[in-house]
Amino acid sequence: MSLKYSLPRSTPEKQGISSSGILKFLEAVEQSNLELHSFMLVRNGHVTAEGWWAPYKPKIPHMLFSLTKSFTSTGVGFAVSEGLLTLEDKVISFFPEYASQNTEKNLGAMKVRDLLTMSAGHLKPTMGSEWRQMEGGWIKHFLEIPIDHEPGTRFVYNSGATYMLAAIVQKVTGQMLLDYLEPRLFEPLGIDVSEWDTCPAGINTGGWGLSLKTEDLARFGQLYLQEGLWNGTQLLPKEWIREATSCQINNEDGQTKDWQQGYGYQFWRSVHNAYRADGAFGQLCLVLPDQNAVIATTGGHDKMQELLDLIWNYLLQAMDKHMLPENEVVQTPLAEKLGSLSLFPSPGHSESVIAASITGKLFEIEENADRVQLVAFYFEKDFCTFFLWDHRGVHHIKCGIGEWIEGITTMTGNALHHQYQPAEMRVISNGTWKDENTFIMTWFFVEMPFSDTVVCHFQGDRLRLERTVNVPASQKDVRLYWGK
Repeated sequence: MSLKYSLPRSTPEKQGISSSGILKFLEAVEQSNLELHSFMLVRNGHVTAEGWWAPYKPKIPHMLFSLTKSFTSTGVGFAVSEGLLTLEDKVISFFPEYASQNTEKNLGAMKVRDLLTMSAGHLKPTMGSEWRQMEGGWIKHFLEIPIDHEPGTRFVYNSGATYMLAAIVQKVTGQMLLDYLEPRLFEPLGIDVSEWDTCPAGINTGGWGLSLKTEDLARFGQLYLQEGLWNGTQLLPKEWIREATSCQINNEDGQTKDWQQGYGYQFWRSVHNAYRADGAFGQLCLVLPDQNAVIATTGGHDKMQELLDLIWNYLLQAMDKHMLPENEVVQTPLAEKLGSLSLFPSPGHSESVIAASITGKLFEIEENADRVQLVAFYFEKDFCTFFLWDHRGVHHIKCGIGEWIEGITTMTGNALHHQYQPAEMRVISNGTWKDENTFIMTWFFVEMPFSDTVVCHFQGDRLRLERTVNVPASQKDVRLYWGK
């Protein structure tokens, strides 16, 4: 990222924020066992605090999940402002090849506005994990889902609706959504987007599929805070920003308070007159107009309301209307804290007497749902290379012993990783001996929220291998293999 795109930095006190409040927030995050990967607090256009929990880093993009939806909404905003479509346009009008005299009444009534407000009329939510496994045309599939309610009357979360918005933008512009947004949004904000997931038909997925850096999220939030104005240029109409981020439909049946404040155009309303773009497992871009502030986080947790409560209890309370006196007594430990954040587990033993007898041995794995066939361990002085064979081929991860090693892997993982299976993944990994017979590998997939713990217990010629993931944390998210 060029420095010309970087937000200016400031001490918290110069922007009316107590360093003590930020430090208390970070301590509360740790005490709550909330796995954050990054945190950035912006006020008055200045970054006042920023930190990344090792092994996550400022220059590594992070998977956003449904936070992507707010970027798709922005693409619709540009298309509307350019006269390419209106919110009252009927969805089926963009895809006449699927219309007929028998087109169901509710489908014929569905508008672009209904897609934006998650009120397409479907009875049940649809999630990206379902769509990623789907065969056949996604547009056809969406249009064939029964519409149980009159469109525009009932909020039901629907990743398929956001995909349809991306398909509509592509239809009216002749460009994929990513290409359309590049000169209008990403380039002016200095956001480098190398790719955006696509469906089999070559349409950006819309509801998910973007990976961005933490400061990219902060700049996106700042654009919305400034009501579409960026470096003296009005990128998006102020009226669109206000509409998109205000309550367009009630969602009062939400389970927690920040999910009961209403929904805009692919933005959630929050308490304290705030609004947010958010995604699964802790991805957040929170805009606080009354405080002239933006908060961006990435993470690997499923406690978004708990995170928001900590923000309200500590960061919001730390903001004053006026500049505060500099407080080096607290600024110094805050800077030290932000510079030493880490998720690395405590080291164990570096050696075991059985390592030599295991090295190079092929363990044949009993029949399992993941179609894992063989595993093998190759121990060296400072690392162990773990190999796994399955129906996709052979995969390996090199784990440092006494250190962490960064590499690229094709390791299978979709069963644990919310049905994501990239062709290659960046991984930072370590292996340690818990005791003479138990070797534990930790794999951080640093462009994703996922980190896996693989416990390998050797007993004679038998191997028990248990693989778990940090999120979502439930009993079903454990893969257990036996081999010999």
